[in-house]
Amino acid sequence: MTKLNITLPDSLAKKAAELAEKEQISLDQFVSLAVAEKMSAWLTEGYVAERAKRGDRAKFLKALRKVPHVPPEASDKL
Repeated sequence: MTKLNITLPDSLAKKAAELAEKEQISLDQFVSLAVAEKMSAWLTEGYVAERAKRGDRAKFLKALRKVPHVPPEASDKL
């Protein structure tokens, strides 16, 4: 494990401590989860961007033309 010494605004530190207590986890666990969640979001964004570069609009439209034109089922209507 790596130890980090971070500086947070008092209001942010207080709210993080409150939420950690509410969830019955340590503040260290709360911060670790928050960092992991943010990393996941950023990594996913990069992954999607890389996949988009490999996309082919013509192939997409060709596949889309194969989808039948039917009204949605009742359970799928908004």
